[in-house]
Amino acid sequence: MLRARPLGRALSPSAAQAAVEAKGLLRRLRTWLDRDGDGEVSDDVEDGARAAREHLEPVARVGYALSGLLHVLIGALAVRLAVGVRSGTADQGGALAAVAGTPGGQVLLWAASAALAALALWHLVDGALELRWRQRSAGLKDLAKGVVYSAVVVTAVTYAAGGHTDTEDTSDDVTEQLMENLLGTAAVAAAGLAVVGVGLYHVAKGVRLRFRKDLRLPEGPARRGVDVAGVVGYSAKGLALGVVGVLFVVAAVTNDPREAGGLDAALRALLLLPAGSVLLGCVGAGFAAYGAYAVVRARLGHL
Repeated sequence: MLRARPLGRALSPSAAQAAVEAKGLLRRLRTWLDRDGDGEVSDDVEDGARAAREHLEPVARVGYALSGLLHVLIGALAVRLAVGVRSGTADQGGALAAVAGTPGGQVLLWAASAALAALALWHLVDGALELRWRQRSAGLKDLAKGVVYSAVVVTAVTYAAGGHTDTEDTSDDVTEQLMENLLGTAAVAAAGLAVVGVGLYHVAKGVRLRFRKDLRLPEGPARRGVDVAGVVGYSAKGLALGVVGVLFVVAAVTNDPREAGGLDAALRALLLLPAGSVLLGCVGAGFAAYGAYAVVRARLGHL
């Protein structure tokens, strides 16, 4: 009869030492967070997080505006693709590469990276505070946004440092590794369905004018202009995200990781549809509209 070996014997001396150090670090972190000994995060820590959030907000708003400008650039690249220019990629990498290629572009990208990092950190702190206040849904949403913006920061820093990324190859590689077994293939399909859900959420938010609650605009011509940008922008972005999700589901169903792809692959897939160039041009214009809406929201709305 086989006997399970004790955990301590299963680990090498170096691994065991690393585990001990990790446990000690977690213990010290819990002690620091729970300064008043009541088993919860200390009020001092929460007050510090609130203060950090307030100081980060002005720079985070700049980061949100820059995120909007990236959407405008992606929209321009999509329109360029629709009229037959096939070079480059119509995604964040393509937009950042376009900025890096301009005079002083790398300096601008370093500054943009700092602002986007502030935006990512702002959402992470805000999410942690919301979880602390038992606002689980809002907290998880903000944490997810923090992770997404952190990924944008990594890409922006890569281009600022003179490098480049290939999101399509990365997507294919990750998908191929996941699909080496049945569980991984199911995970790819589930991720695709989740992205489709996010796309539908964006479309619904745009069509039903739910984005209005994020703004503090008075009624009038300006409000109507923002409404148009919001409806068109959210719908276009939702459509693009939906296609990304469908590509991942198709990859899982056909067991072909090459079918998966990011935003650029999704936009190129639209070209295969009837009147695809016209549709892609409209989606590109929609991305630009979303970017314009995001710039207004950065100044007058909630992050």
